[in-house]
Amino acid sequence: MKKLLMVFFAVSLMASANLLAQGVLEQINDPFFGESCTSIMVGKKASTDGSVITSHTCDGKYRTWLQVEPGQKFKKDTTTKVYKGSLKTETAWDRRKMNVAGTIPQAKETYAYLNTAYPCLNEKQLAIGETTIVGPKELVNEKGMFLIEELERVALQRCTTARDAIKLIGKLIKEYGYGDWGECITIADKKEVWQMEIFGEGPDNIGGVWAAQRIPDNHVGVSANISRIGVIDKKNKDYFLYSDNVFSVAKDLKRWDGKEEFKFWKAYGKVDKPFKIREFFILNALAPSLKLDFEADELPFSVKPDKKVSVRDVIALYRETYEGTKYDMTQNLKVVKKKYNEEKEVIGADTLTAPNAHPWPTRDHRNLRNYLKEGTIEYQRTVAVAWCSYSHIIQLREWLPNEIGGRAWFSFDNPAQSPRIPIYSGTTVLPESFNYCGQKRYRNDAAIWQYRKANKLATLQWQKTKKGMMEEVAYFENKGFDEAEYYEAKIKKLLEEGKKKEASILLNKFTKDFTGATMLRWKELENEYWGRFGLGF
Repeated sequence: MKKLLMVFFAVSLMASANLLAQGVLEQINDPFFGESCTSIMVGKKASTDGSVITSHTCDGKYRTWLQVEPGQKFKKDTTTKVYKGSLKTETAWDRRKMNVAGTIPQAKETYAYLNTAYPCLNEKQLAIGETTIVGPKELVNEKGMFLIEELERVALQRCTTARDAIKLIGKLIKEYGYGDWGECITIADKKEVWQMEIFGEGPDNIGGVWAAQRIPDNHVGVSANISRIGVIDKKNKDYFLYSDNVFSVAKDLKRWDGKEEFKFWKAYGKVDKPFKIREFFILNALAPSLKLDFEADELPFSVKPDKKVSVRDVIALYRETYEGTKYDMTQNLKVVKKKYNEEKEVIGADTLTAPNAHPWPTRDHRNLRNYLKEGTIEYQRTVAVAWCSYSHIIQLREWLPNEIGGRAWFSFDNPAQSPRIPIYSGTTVLPESFNYCGQKRYRNDAAIWQYRKANKLATLQWQKTKKGMMEEVAYFENKGFDEAEYYEAKIKKLLEEGKKKEASILLNKFTKDFTGATMLRWKELENEYWGRFGLGF
């Protein structure tokens, strides 16, 4: 019996070890690591309607369940747990591979927030986007309590402005430590948007180093997995915030000699230059008059767009695959189609893009094509990728009540193919299928699979399905904006009349009903594609 108990205990220990959160340093083995997010920011004077915009694509195999966490009030001396391992759970109640990193004092009151893998929007119109900017491995110290997603959560629960969020995050990092890779969070409120970049402090200290730079109100900015903050203007507190050790750590770790001009990205970013294709393409698309050069050593941190940018312009940028440019991965995927006269005689031929050519080729697909003919596909990291978990574009509108002022246009799966669903700061209940992640296995009850099946089928004959699918995307985009205007007017009136409960019910119904309509249409598309291509692709 004693031996049996010892064996059981040993097995239990092994099982417990297997349930521990994936180590931060182990993330480097993830095939999507370091190429996993894009965030576009728009200042209020750069947008067509005066809204402040931040955004995020969560690209990779991250959880797709989401829910609204209600605000709460707490007694004095209450603490709250800080977790590691929440990014790849299957439901909100799934605690496998999660562990408690520590505890911190709880606030007296917390705000409701939208709990996505990287928490993104609270009831006070504070929003956060995210992109992993990696940096040197030697800066990572896993003993630090906080990973970026938990810093985002705590900030959304406790803050109402971007500046307060930045300061709180800086304070938490200094007191409890930062245990993650380099991260950028794009923090916006009703008035302004900031880009905050954070790195660890190295093996000897659990703290971190960080800098935050404000996007000018009449500018747009982008973060896409590369540190972009350059010179820190220490005198300009209205546009720059930073940790008190940002210069000394760079010196101590011999990442800056103290003589040349200090550039944050150069000291901590581990990159040759602070941009790649996505930053260049997006900034160039919004400010073509600047004639930005992809071969330049640096690009501006932010740019004034040639014309004001609407939220629909940002949505369109998230569909980008560089089609028709020299970066288009389908440009060499051609077939010859012969032309015949009435007598069935060949009278000519056209060279067309192959019906099965699409801008999201897997590595196996690229390797096959390039084996057959070297240089057929040159890989480019497109803005829209087939391996996206979810994405959102968030508008913050000061002139509207908080309940409807913060609006996230949310989508599952590939942002170039899926419709966008409106979710608001005041949303309190989401559709049931949003409670389940579909990344670990096929789950018909998970929302992502209601879109993913049609999306992946469409990709197999993209040149034949693209037009029809894009028409559906456009239809629901138009429908979403038209209906949002109607519902927001009704809800605003209810709020003015003090009918908060009725306003909340109507707001939740809008999101649920809109979601249901999109899921039904994507199911129809799935059935259509099986009918068209059932004999083979």
